[in-house]
Amino acid sequence: MGLRLKAKGNTAGKIKALLLAVVCLLFGPVVSLEVLAEAVAADPPQSLHAVQLAAIAGIVEKAVRNGNTPGAVVLVGNRGKVVYRRSFGYRALEPEKIPMTEDAIFDLASVTKVVSTTTAIMQLSDQGKLDIEAPVSRYWPAFGKNGKRNITVRQLLTHYSGLRADLSEKPRWTGYKNAMRKIIAERPLLAPGTGFIYSDINFEVLGELVRRISGQPLDEYSDEHIFKPLGMKDTGFNPSSSFRNRIAPTQYCRGKLLLGKPHDPTCYCMGGVSGHAGLFSTADDLSIFAQMLLNGGSYSGKRILEAKTVEKMTLPQSPPGKKILRGFGWALEAPFVSNREDLFPAGAYGHLGYTGTALWIDPISDTYIIALTNRVHPDGKGDVKELRAEIKKVVAEALGPVRASQALERRPSLPGRSDREKNFLPEGARAGKVITGIDVLSAEKFLPLKGLRVGLVTNHTGLDSEGRRTLDLLRNAPGVRLTAILSPEHGLYGKDDTKVASTIEPSTGLPVYSLYGAVRRPTEEMLHDVDALVFDIQDVGVRFFTYITTMGYAMEAAAQKGIAFYVLDRPNPLNAALVQGPVMDKELKSFTGYFQMPLRHGMTVGELAEMFNAENKIGAKLHVIKMAGYKRSDWFDETGLQWVNPSPNLRSLREAILYPGVAMVEGTNVSVGRGTDTPFELIGAPWINGERLAAYLNMRNIPGVSFAPAAFMPNKYIFKHKQCHGVRITLSDRQALDVAAMGVEIVEALHKLHPAEFQLDKTLGLVGSRAVLQDLRDGRDPHSIVLQWQHTLAKFLDLRSKYLLY
Repeated sequence: MGLRLKAKGNTAGKIKALLLAVVCLLFGPVVSLEVLAEAVAADPPQSLHAVQLAAIAGIVEKAVRNGNTPGAVVLVGNRGKVVYRRSFGYRALEPEKIPMTEDAIFDLASVTKVVSTTTAIMQLSDQGKLDIEAPVSRYWPAFGKNGKRNITVRQLLTHYSGLRADLSEKPRWTGYKNAMRKIIAERPLLAPGTGFIYSDINFEVLGELVRRISGQPLDEYSDEHIFKPLGMKDTGFNPSSSFRNRIAPTQYCRGKLLLGKPHDPTCYCMGGVSGHAGLFSTADDLSIFAQMLLNGGSYSGKRILEAKTVEKMTLPQSPPGKKILRGFGWALEAPFVSNREDLFPAGAYGHLGYTGTALWIDPISDTYIIALTNRVHPDGKGDVKELRAEIKKVVAEALGPVRASQALERRPSLPGRSDREKNFLPEGARAGKVITGIDVLSAEKFLPLKGLRVGLVTNHTGLDSEGRRTLDLLRNAPGVRLTAILSPEHGLYGKDDTKVASTIEPSTGLPVYSLYGAVRRPTEEMLHDVDALVFDIQDVGVRFFTYITTMGYAMEAAAQKGIAFYVLDRPNPLNAALVQGPVMDKELKSFTGYFQMPLRHGMTVGELAEMFNAENKIGAKLHVIKMAGYKRSDWFDETGLQWVNPSPNLRSLREAILYPGVAMVEGTNVSVGRGTDTPFELIGAPWINGERLAAYLNMRNIPGVSFAPAAFMPNKYIFKHKQCHGVRITLSDRQALDVAAMGVEIVEALHKLHPAEFQLDKTLGLVGSRAVLQDLRDGRDPHSIVLQWQHTLAKFLDLRSKYLLY
């Protein structure tokens, strides 16, 4: 009889596990197998050895055979030592085949951003010469022109500046000074801090800040303050001709093979020195740099960064609530261990380069991986995505698993699972639960309503955390007399898509007065037996959704009667952090536009009530019963609440997210998928060319969504029983999506591709801006249109800030 123990870990860990196994055999249940397993798992990820990484060779050799890259150098370090270093394939295929060597010098492309630029910026911050939170215009006043005055250094470092991906190459230009002039002329595509755009311009600006603050161009500064102190002798911009016989060429440019010249077109035009690209280096030099970071900023007695700075720059620094996590310069990811999918999406960090380079560093397992290729040589068709993933997988499997608690022990600053840190958990993974206004009121035993005759404005979404209707809770609340029910569009049960008649609620016998029938405002008759109105309806966070207009009208009626108005607050399902779209023109006020605000307002109904009451001078005796446990950044699936379709054609959070943009064309001669199983995920009409529309919209590279040709036949509404052609919209990244910008892109595409058929003028009511409509008529690019509304959007953000409750 015996016991086999399979344990990963260092020798001490195996001995500990073996001793525990012996105890189990000798003393039975005193130590359980679960405890034994926990003890084995508690060991740190094991030290790596070259033999454990042998599978890397086969992976890279396969990529070379398949033509994914001419060659590669792979280096892995662990616990202060290089444990794997090997070259594969060829450094060059043209004009002649030259074998790859371990000392080959590669064009790092975007890895420049972290090795040179971020490091330089953080050094200047350590020295007190630069404030990360300051506007860039403090150091470069001209940069603040054209809507860029409020962009901060932090937003550049995290790619939340709102600037587009890169400078235009047309008309052709050359020279560093011309690049800076073009940057000054740029306008942001998004309001700073609202959305993620991976932008080379961000780091071109940061490179210029290094020059302005230090008095040295980025290449000279980096050489003096980073590369020479660390002994990175083969690293720099514009490598000299003496390195030529070791440089891996990239692609042909105007008939000449790039060798020692940056592959990146903008950097090439700038003369080879830029904050976003242009650096050349070797695997060995990058291993020095990686070890410096793992050492907390020092290497061989030379300190180039403070330890606290290294920690700060490699942890989440994105704006609160953003799905895409960035450090300062670095992309963040889970540790390299085999159970990485179960851990935080942070802990390790890295960066990729377009030419086929990669640097990843994991402080939790004390490991770094360097994979250098020139996959663009010679024709730009190579692809190393799978190669990179497979190399990381081999390393992760060799390291074994680690528990989340161990990860936190090794990086105490890592986000954990407290309320303060939930922003950094995967989508839908929040541990807490939002307590809505009705639950708070119920916990208070309805004390604010004691002794009052109450009218309730509600529908099927007015539920507490246990699924009980608010009207039943108020009906049975001690000391509260429910006397009337008022229902919005779609009726009390949320099923009607036409005008709704008033009726009697069967279980209570109370009158249900429709506010979407003959009248849309509470009348004297409806309120004759009411001392207070209570509003409890789930809104969807969009300007033209009529529930908030009903709330505004009810507040006005309550103010006229002199009775109290209570709002039982609920989450904004689209989160209350993002604000997007044009602000509605004042003269377009209507039932689908109660207040001058953007398409996506980023407020809860309680906050809207406060704003309506003050700004419209309603004078209601307003009381907002606030939620508990709510974060502005919460999407609905992160609240712990049960989704209830707010209206018949919003059947999922996904559809609600797409709704503000897609609905811009509702009211025209276009179907938005009503009468199908997936409303607001479809756009079509009998006269649309779906393949052409899909190709055009995909060509526009709208962040967060993609489009595929689709054919469908609505069973009711517009084009009932008629074949429609158009597109199906797939939501891939809700945090990256500017849904208002997407809506304008759709309107512009339909107008451009089908000018004779599409009823552009009928979009005005929901777009809400005559200026936007005129720009569309004039053929302006949607990117430019979006920039035009940023000024009024910024004014609304200032107004909105006065009424935020969370």
